[in-house]
Amino acid sequence: MRKSYVDGRWGQVHVRTAGHGDPLILLHQSPLSGDQFSAGIPYLVEGGVQVIALDMPGYGGSDAPPGPASIVAHAEALSGVIDALGLERVDVLGNHTGASIAAALAAGPERARVRRLILNGVALLSDAERAHFAGFRFAPLEPKADGSHLLAAWNQRLQASPGWTDLKAMHRHCATMLTNPDRYFWAFEGVFAHDTHADLLRIEAPTLVFSNTGDDLYEASKRAHALRPDWSFAALEGGTHDIVDEQPEAWAAAVLGYLRG
Repeated sequence: MRKSYVDGRWGQVHVRTAGHGDPLILLHQSPLSGDQFSAGIPYLVEGGVQVIALDMPGYGGSDAPPGPASIVAHAEALSGVIDALGLERVDVLGNHTGASIAAALAAGPERARVRRLILNGVALLSDAERAHFAGFRFAPLEPKADGSHLLAAWNQRLQASPGWTDLKAMHRHCATMLTNPDRYFWAFEGVFAHDTHADLLRIEAPTLVFSNTGDDLYEASKRAHALRPDWSFAALEGGTHDIVDEQPEAWAAAVLGYLRG
């Protein structure tokens, strides 16, 4: 795997690349980074895919926008990154927040850039789900002299990850969240304000809705497939929203199965 930077709309964008073949852009959930896919990337590469895992603006090693940005603005910025990478058409996989951005790109003016789309956990939220997520503590993690903000971050991730089993993944992803304590929640606000339903209806690219039964967006993903029964659907058993760490080989096999098909 090689790490590099390209120039984007709001500054530099950190990129992880590996393998050869058709390019597959990976867009992570917030508040993580492209490292979210590290466990699954070797299997994708072995399957003949050129993997390009981005740190979305404001996360991981990428520069942040000057303030919270809409999902549409992120999709527009993503199109610029694809240009900076010297690519024209790509396959795109987005997970959770990344899925909202991927769907907005595939539904927007630059839709022709998306050859195939994988929506890995779709935030097509019901009122009850919106209320559930609104109960999370999405606020700046102000540093405290006693370190209590560190425990607050950990407890928030525990709340968001019922059924977790991978302690190393929990630690790694919590540490990633703490790298941007003043803005880690910006993308959540963008998702809650965005009309994903309208995007799903406009998408023309061949699409896979992909989830796992232990994901907190599993039911929402099933609704997305019901809205677009012409799309493919796949789901792994169990797991949480850390499914790539928990079942990397099975996760990659589902992705490769769709791309090869």
